Amino acid sequence: MPSLRLGNIAPDFEAETTTGPIKFHEWIGNSWAILFSHPGDFTPVCTTELGEVARRAGDFAKRNVKLIGISANGLQDHSKWVEDINDFGARYGPTKVEFPIIADEDRKISTLYNMLDEQDATNRDAKGLPFTIRTVFVIDPKKVIRLTIAYPASTGRNFDEILRVVDSLQLGDKHRITTPVNWNKGEDVIVHPSVANDEAKVLFPEVTFHKQPYLRTTPLKVSE
Repeated sequence: MPSLRLGNIAPDFEAETTTGPIKFHEWIGNSWAILFSHPGDFTPVCTTELGEVARRAGDFAKRNVKLIGISANGLQDHSKWVEDINDFGARYGPTKVEFPIIADEDRKISTLYNMLDEQDATNRDAKGLPFTIRTVFVIDPKKVIRLTIAYPASTGRNFDEILRVVDSLQLGDKHRITTPVNWNKGEDVIVHPSVANDEAKVLFPEVTFHKQPYLRTTPLKVSE
């Protein structure tokens, strides 16, 4: 099936999860959502990732972001894996996985989201089914896909970066701004190109006009 692109509506689905059955769009509600996939349970890199997400759950919650994982195993394996995640993660701080993890043994949802590694013939389970690519989807309250990132199996995801992008997207939706390279919340932002200079002075009283006429920066005071 065609790849999902930024701006597409995230496909809806029904699924069994570690916290009970869900209808995806209904579950998202008026929140943002992060769907992140794993090739299988009891995998070392993903075990560290899920522990980190569990420890950072409050950071996502204060941004109105719901978290949901997906792995190509059944609920019984998921439950045992969660015990491992909580146990291993505790060495870095209190860890308790409370967000749902989707059971996707038949790969239906992974196929719907084009997350299967069909190119690598060695990346398959005992039944010959391809494993899931480690993908992140950031989805907004309108169910629009705003970010996708695919990671190689050897590299753990950076959830500081994912939080940074969420901050940028949410501010850009609220204010007429974009964010520069290596930006972090609280730093100067870029006035959106659609804003005329006279309007920029009104919207952003501390705006700086640079030598490059298309580049205008400004502080942006935001509440935490």
